[in-house]
Amino acid sequence: MPENKNDKKTDKTAINAVETRFILAKKLIANLKDELDNLENLLVSDAESADFEEVMRKRASISNETIAPARDGRIVEGVFDGEQMIGSDGKRYLVPQNYASKSKLVEGDILKLTIQPNGGFLFKQIGPIERERIVGLLMEDENTQEWRVIAEGKKYSILPASVSYFKGQSGDNVVVLIPKSAPSKWAAVENVIKQG
Repeated sequence: MPENKNDKKTDKTAINAVETRFILAKKLIANLKDELDNLENLLVSDAESADFEEVMRKRASISNETIAPARDGRIVEGVFDGEQMIGSDGKRYLVPQNYASKSKLVEGDILKLTIQPNGGFLFKQIGPIERERIVGLLMEDENTQEWRVIAEGKKYSILPASVSYFKGQSGDNVVVLIPKSAPSKWAAVENVIKQG
């Protein structure tokens, strides 16, 4: 019974695939509008570089977090695609496999990336998509050496770091998480059930 209560609690905080796309689209549109406004202001004014930095410091993202010039760090939000975050700025950012594996990130999760002044990246999951738990068979492709899970007649890619962490081997049963209401090429490993 406690699992059901936890599942209900998770469902309240999770978002579905349509909401994920809608949120990202809204952020992209808002960022484009802000960029165009800033460009227009820059072109029509006699702005000095100090004025431009002030404009950048005051600009806010959809989540009301201030975006500052690169030397002060900046924040980008986006959607996890299984390996990378597709940012609201239209760029792709590689998510460290260890973080994605430990956090059990699922394709469609909303992430926040803080780009630090020294160039370091800090990712944080801020909007989990609704998940479904399924069991499949762990297989390593002999040609590409890539790991896959075969479940419910489909093949899902998984991160090698997940297999290493759980010490998985070909033929093991694997519990994976996939988006509940959206097609997915990727799955997040929740656990490995060793054979024998």
